[in-house]
Amino acid sequence: MNAAELLVRCLEAEGIEYIFGVPGEENADFMMALEPSKKIRFILTRHEQGAAFMAEIYGRLTGNPAGALGTLGPGATNLITGVADSNMDRAPMLVLTGQGSTDRLHKESHQIMDVVSMFKPVTKWATTILNPETIPEIVRKAVRLARTEKPGAVHLELPEDIASMSVSGKPMTPRRFRRPVPDDKIVDQAFEMLKSAKRPVIIAGNGCIRRRASKQLRLLAEKTGIGVISTFMAKGSVDMDADYCLYTVGLGSKDRVSQAIDDADLVITLGFDMVEYHPQLWNANRDKRILHADFLPAEIDEHYHPETEVIGDLAHALWMLNERIDEHGLPEFDFGLQHEVRAAMAEDFAEYKDDETEGTIRPQKALWDVRQVMGPQDVLLSDVGAHKMWVARHYQCHEPNTCLIPNGFCSMGFALPGAIGASIVLPERRIIAICGDAGFLMNVQEMETATRLKSNIVVMVWEDNEYGLIAWKQESHFGHHTDLAFGNPDWLGLAKAFDWHGHYVHNSADLEGELEAAFQEQGPSLVVIPIDYRENQLLTKKLGEITCTI
Repeated sequence: MNAAELLVRCLEAEGIEYIFGVPGEENADFMMALEPSKKIRFILTRHEQGAAFMAEIYGRLTGNPAGALGTLGPGATNLITGVADSNMDRAPMLVLTGQGSTDRLHKESHQIMDVVSMFKPVTKWATTILNPETIPEIVRKAVRLARTEKPGAVHLELPEDIASMSVSGKPMTPRRFRRPVPDDKIVDQAFEMLKSAKRPVIIAGNGCIRRRASKQLRLLAEKTGIGVISTFMAKGSVDMDADYCLYTVGLGSKDRVSQAIDDADLVITLGFDMVEYHPQLWNANRDKRILHADFLPAEIDEHYHPETEVIGDLAHALWMLNERIDEHGLPEFDFGLQHEVRAAMAEDFAEYKDDETEGTIRPQKALWDVRQVMGPQDVLLSDVGAHKMWVARHYQCHEPNTCLIPNGFCSMGFALPGAIGASIVLPERRIIAICGDAGFLMNVQEMETATRLKSNIVVMVWEDNEYGLIAWKQESHFGHHTDLAFGNPDWLGLAKAFDWHGHYVHNSADLEGELEAAFQEQGPSLVVIPIDYRENQLLTKKLGEITCTI
């Protein structure tokens, strides 16, 4: 066999199920080798960035990497935004790119650029296959690195002359390893910190959405009553209906939830990624006692200097702590303020649930209605824009990985291709993507992919005819904003052109019914609403008036 065929066999041995992408001349041998595979399905996309987002969501939902494929040069550069998003949001991915023949890589040549160097800052590892006999080792290492905590993207480049070379190797058998667990003495220290606290609070980060970690976190909260505040990417790590759920933190402004952190004498961070919510926003005076538990040691930051670090498998760390609580018990805590915070946030969520407006729809009402039509296991994906702030604050979850928000790299254009990826992994669930009119059009070409795949997805576009988040931030900071306006297509005409179902909802009273109708339709559906972003500044004003009651 040739090197490309060996590469495919190695990917099959690793359990790779999907490769998303746009092929080119330089990976023709690989595509020919992939075509007869009965284990790997190739999904042709309309842009490499869309392919990377689809692979990212596959990785986030399954914990296993999918492939994102592009050719050399512009194919590779088109991939890089989605790859960076996956890597910073801790989703495993294999990035596969072609390259020109090795006899012209050293000189000026058509479409030749140093792709591996370009990918190194946005991956855990990037390398070129220069010897076909090394493919089994390289693939084994790549998949192991992509899956290892914290997960991320790995890039493999296959030059066209190497791809066609004869090779005699065979795939390595994948072997898993158990993650290291924390030291008993360190967990004893953590337990002593917890025993000495009066008002502890938990900040649950991205690491808590792993299934076993979420289970142990819920047990901890049920045993102790400690309030759990989720970052954007940890939504659903505890059930929104649990008394100890304090909802979500992460807006730049102080929110009601921030009062619980201000009031706490111990902040327990679990699976916390600093890229989501900088500690300067909740530990400005650098005086908080912090207990850090995660797969990796804490990032060094003057506002994040944990007293104790419990390093190792997060689920096991929480299990060890739960065992000590069962054996020794804990003193009674004071959660009065935490209960007040939860009640106040719940009032905010329900404020406009019965809102009846014509011509525009408030964000709060839109998200209330979305929550009503979505089941506990159904999946919402948020794009990046002003709507993301509203989704983060107002859309709460019952289960992990049911609200997918890009919050490390924060790339616009994520939600439409991401929803296609989610529908492949979870075809039995309702999948909705919420996009701004700007972000949706950044990967609008993937509407054709959704039609071709018969994806049962609903994409909800909030139309405001401008870059709303930038307008919101400029207005808040400067008192006005620059020219950020743009035009939009005939939405229903756009839906028809791509053979989608289309809905334009003018009145808030009709929204829930139209969403339900969209979910009943076979194939992809587009639901567009004129959003009332006057609420942005009203929210800024409300948050600015929040003062901690302690």
